[in-house]
Amino acid sequence: GAEELERLERLLGLPGGNKYGVQGERKVPVLQTNSVPGLAGLATIAAHLVRQARKEQLLGSSAEEKAVVQQWLEYRVTRVTAGSSKEDAGTVLKDLNMHLEDKVYLAGNIFTLADILMYYGLHHIMVDLTVQEKEKYLNVSRWFNHIQHYPGVRQHLSDVVFIKNRLYTNAH
Repeated sequence: GAEELERLERLLGLPGGNKYGVQGERKVPVLQTNSVPGLAGLATIAAHLVRQARKEQLLGSSAEEKAVVQQWLEYRVTRVTAGSSKEDAGTVLKDLNMHLEDKVYLAGNIFTLADILMYYGLHHIMVDLTVQEKEKYLNVSRWFNHIQHYPGVRQHLSDVVFIKNRLYTNAH
């Protein structure tokens, strides 16, 4: 939670210095500010940071895009958690793989906050996948590889290696 938000701050070019805490047993991130009551929740705080950086396009431009971004942020918060089992991870990868079959990004053809937070949330899962698993989730692998090379996203996270020639062909 807090680490992802700090990475997001850097990516957005914000000065940082925000104080993050966690609340409850689910370790929900909380942004502590002097001016407003503390904001809680990964998606809520992330959207706030995007608006603060004046990069609203990351939240989607049309009403439909905004709804799709929101949907994936909710999915990220409810389904992709640090302590999830291998089985849960498999379900998430299967869902995403189907969704990304005909899309470049989660919200279609635009790079959004949903892509950034999903990338951060999946990194620990993708790092541990075998070559065969990466091929099984070809669309997720293609998307993940694309996002990790998006300027400023990966930061100090390890580069997840994919076998290039298999990712971009349909030959089996």
